[in-house]
Amino acid sequence: MKNFKIKTACLAITIVFVLGACKKSFIELTPQGQFLTANYYANRDQAFTGLVAVYDVLRKNAGGFENMITMMNAGSDDNYAGGGGATDGAGIQGFSNYTLNPNILPRSFWSDHYQGIFRANILLQKLTGVPMDAGEKARFTAEAKALRAIYYFNLVRMFKNVPLLLEPLSAADIYNVSQATPAAVYTQIEKDLTEAIPNLPASVVLATEAGRLTKVAIQAMLGKVYLYENKKTEAAAQLAIVNGTTPGQPNQYGNKLLPNFSDLWVFTNKFNAESLLEAAHSNQSFSDWGFWGSSADEGNSADQMVGPRSYSRKDPSAPNIYTAGWSFNVWTQNFYDLIKNDPRFSATVLDVKALAAANKVTYIEGYQNTGYFLMKFIPQLSDKTTLPGTTELNFQQNDYIIRLADTYLMEAEALGATGARAQALLDAVRARVGLPSVPVSLDAIKTERRLELAGEGHRFFDLVRWGDAATVLASRGFKAGKNEIFPIPAGELQGTKLVQNPNY
Repeated sequence: MKNFKIKTACLAITIVFVLGACKKSFIELTPQGQFLTANYYANRDQAFTGLVAVYDVLRKNAGGFENMITMMNAGSDDNYAGGGGATDGAGIQGFSNYTLNPNILPRSFWSDHYQGIFRANILLQKLTGVPMDAGEKARFTAEAKALRAIYYFNLVRMFKNVPLLLEPLSAADIYNVSQATPAAVYTQIEKDLTEAIPNLPASVVLATEAGRLTKVAIQAMLGKVYLYENKKTEAAAQLAIVNGTTPGQPNQYGNKLLPNFSDLWVFTNKFNAESLLEAAHSNQSFSDWGFWGSSADEGNSADQMVGPRSYSRKDPSAPNIYTAGWSFNVWTQNFYDLIKNDPRFSATVLDVKALAAANKVTYIEGYQNTGYFLMKFIPQLSDKTTLPGTTELNFQQNDYIIRLADTYLMEAEALGATGARAQALLDAVRARVGLPSVPVSLDAIKTERRLELAGEGHRFFDLVRWGDAATVLASRGFKAGKNEIFPIPAGELQGTKLVQNPNY
């Protein structure tokens, strides 16, 4: 088996049905030269191809212009949308200044996740009849359920009021779908994750299965789900399994904090000991601009988006980065002032403003420019593809969905931000970067999350979960009772029973 990478363009499967995104003419198209779903899943290899299709939607975290990381960063107090101008990506700009409406929200934040759910539902329905090893079938089933849960977790956090679909929809059913309660969606997420864990492996062989789910990845996800439901006792117990007996020491699976924080952002350091769940990116689809927006490019688009525009070195001592970024997600002055004396600064912030002032570099100032760029995903020359394909679409850096420092801080929070273990968890995150102990408290954990996980797409969700968003984001136009969630895209409502979210 080749490395477990997601190659959308190579999938021999015709599952392209997206909730609410079909026209009658599209539904009636007859596929040519491909397998129909009804005829597929005849053997293990075809089932595996279907599983790869379910995994493919994980690329949404940093793949494509409409990716989770740069979108969620833009709505936080740490980053502006940035980019080339006030109209450069209406959705990301609207989220950043809280003028988002159903007509400008990119539909893909809804439809891509439902595409993953539809693929999982198809696979789960078909797997029972596939002649294959029972143990491997159980693993495929576990992976499909866990991935479905991850996609629902994103949906319920972004939109809150979403349909709960556990069977493949027919074209006739699509217009009769209604929304479930958030509690029902969370119950199903818990169920899928809990049922998946026993049939997932403790580890995978990176040479052949890099990127496939493991027990610890889904145990971490379940702990995170419990925390978002405010089930702190359950969250603490689940996350303790992930984090191990002694914070700062390897857990039962061998996961541990990397000694050097900056090593987390070396693009070749994929699937490292701190990583629990990450989305894989590759330059092997040879993507060019014909792939752009089709979900068929496999590169990390966040890398391209956050780089400074027309960056050029005047001094050989300046960072030798790729020179044609799009200046999205520039840091706010407030965040810069918070992190400037922190040991994680140089791995988190590229201070192009200071480099330009010292006459070491030149660059073009983009929209909302502060001169402070997201170093974790800066497009490095070392990551520039040497294969056919457009450089901008083929950055290979993976992105973390959950890593161990995140679960340490979540467990400390779930423990009520008090006690010896919560103190040890907070201390371990700080000690890794050479910082002394500070008394554990919820405020201390909030600050540590902001510094440790900066720019990784978590901050907005944290602010909402803590009830802090209305205060912290007031100057950006955030309105309580509305902006905690996205509007449902207008195109998803047409001719359906779906109801728009409040105040949109």
